[in-house]
Parts: sequence; C-alpha cells; structure tokens
Amino acid sequence: MKAYIWTLPTRIFHWLLALYILIAFLSSEEENLLTIHAAVGYGIGVLVLFRLIWGFWGPRYSRFRDWPLSIKEAIDYIFHITRPKKLYPGHNPAAALVMMGIIVVTFFSVLTGLLAYGIQEGRGILAFLHSPLFKEMEIFEEVHEFFTTLLLLLIGAHLAGVALDYLLHKDQKTYLSIFTGYKNIDAPSAALTPIQKVIATILLTLALLTPIAALNSSLTGSIYAPIEYEEEHSAFFEECGSCHTLYPPFLLPARSWQKMMANLEDHFGDDASLDEPTRKSIENFLTQRSAEFSTKEAAVYILSSLKSATPLAITETPYWKAKHAQIDDTIFTSKKVRSKANCKACHTHIEKGLIEDDQITLPKI
Repeated sequence: MKAYIWTLPTRIFHWLLALYILIAFLSSEEENLLTIHAAVGYGIGVLVLFRLIWGFWGPRYSRFRDWPLSIKEAIDYIFHITRPKKLYPGHNPAAALVMMGIIVVTFFSVLTGLLAYGIQEGRGILAFLHSPLFKEMEIFEEVHEFFTTLLLLLIGAHLAGVALDYLLHKDQKTYLSIFTGYKNIDAPSAALTPIQKVIATILLTLALLTPIAALNSSLTGSIYAPIEYEEEHSAFFEECGSCHTLYPPFLLPARSWQKMMANLEDHFGDDASLDEPTRKSIENFLTQRSAEFSTKEAAVYILSSLKSATPLAITETPYWKAKHAQIDDTIFTSKKVRSKANCKACHTHIEKGLIEDDQITLPKI
C-alpha cells in the first residue's frame, strides 16, 4: 500500500527553496555578503513563481485546490492529531495552512527585499526608486525584516509538524516522502503531464541559474559610479588627500565641514592652513556635497543619528559608532589599519565616493 504523492519537481522545489533560504539568512548577517544575499533572493523569487504556477497547473496533491485549506478543519485535526479522523495523502489541514503561509510570506519577503535593496542600496531592478524614496529606506528595511522573521517562525512550525508526524504517524513515512515522493497510504498516485514536465524543467533550471547570473549583472548593479574627485575639484583632492584618506563629503553635514574649514590652523592637532581662495573653494565644494545633499545610505543614517550635533570626525558620529561596535579594537590598532580614521583599510573604494557593502574587507591580523 504505497502512493506516489510528491513528484520530482515538487521535491526539487522544496529542497532548493530550503537551501536558498538558509543561504539568504546566513548571508544577511554579514554586510559584505549582501550581493550574495540579493542574488539568492532573486533565485527564491523564481522558485515562488514556479510554486504559484505549480499550485494552479501542477499535478495532483501539489495543486492548491487539493489542499485542505480550512482553519476549522486544521483545528479539528490538531485536537485529534494522535488519532486523526481522516488520512490525507498530501498535506494535512495544519500543514496545508503552514505551507500556504510559507509561500505567501516568502513572496512578500522577496518583494520587500527587492524594495529595500533598491531604495536603501540603490541596487537591483528597483534601484530607480532610490532617489524618490531614499528618506524612507529604514521603513522598507524594517518591513523586510518583519516578513523574514515571520518566515522563520513558519519554517519552525513546519519543522515541528514534521517532527510530530514522525513521532505519531511513523507508519505513513511522511517524513521520507519529500525524499522519495512516496507515502504508505492508499490513494491515487500523482503523475506529470508533458507540459508540466516542460514548465518544471524551464522554471527550476531558471531558479538554479538566476543567482549565478545575478552576481555580476544589473540585477545586483549599483546606480552609483566611482567619483573622480581629482577631476571634480583638484584642490580638494590634492590638499586633503595628501595628508589622509580622501573622505567623501557626504559623510558629514554642511555645518561640520564649515566648522572644520573655519579652524584649519588646528586641524586635529596639525596646522593645515590654506590661502583664503583655496580654503573657501574647498569649503564650498564640501558643503554643496554634504550629507544633506546625498541620497546614499551612509549619509542618510549619519544625518539622522546626529540630530543637532556638529562632530568634526566621522568616527564620532553615533551611526559610525553603532556600525563599527562589533569590530574588535585590535583591528583598528593593527599595523594594517593603525587608526579608526583609516577608512580605506577596509572600504577599498571610499576615495572614489563608494562605501558599498560588498566591498568591505577586514584586514587579517
């Protein structure tokens, strides 16, 4: 007494989705893995598209209309879980609701991820939304985190259900069906039509290839290009860059640059005095490109964190301190870094105006 319940495409979808979600959650913990996180997110998006199509035009048991999507039936099943009143070849009512929840929440996780990626980072297919919505970037990030947290809870419920089913209904071998496709149950077997095989082959292949293609394409590309400060303002490039890292003007508000340029005789302990025309020219350049006039993530968050403060050092801003709080002090005091002010030791393209997550490299000490 055995029935073929989960066809190969359904099982490939399940395990590929599990793998991609695992990679997505692991890569979300490290800023320099953001491109990988986004690339995998596109792959998850293709998988969700496949599952939605499969839910309407797929084989028996994989179609949504075959799922017992009833809250009342799910509650009744849970209360009689030790001795169910009815055997379900596919998903039981509780599992059906959880699986539908996973599909829906995964869809919104991908959608909000694309929005956050485009609006906050200025990257990906929704990067065109960055300029009009950049001030709301934190909201989109929080909404994305809400859906991904909800997804984790649903996955936890799914795993708990699998464990409970294993303990209570071992004879059906439900826990093995996602590997073999078979359950020990008296029911009609699922079968694939030629068109279903074609759809599954195309979309699952696309889901496999999309993350790879996304890594070096417009899917993860940035709207920001490197800035040639030497061409934009030679005096700023020469006078400031000859002594220290050439800090992009958007990392401080205009009032900080004005305060700094007004006292170059005591510039962090050194006399950096300039003739008045050069000093004024550099000050104008800095204030016209300060944090107030930038849509970049760092500028927005630095400005927000300062409130009315007027720091002279970027490392004294609350945002900088919060972002670098987890970095061991030995990194900053190492021979390769030497100082918290040496931003280019980790942000390799900062002197081109780029502080991209995927370009952060902590020196090995």
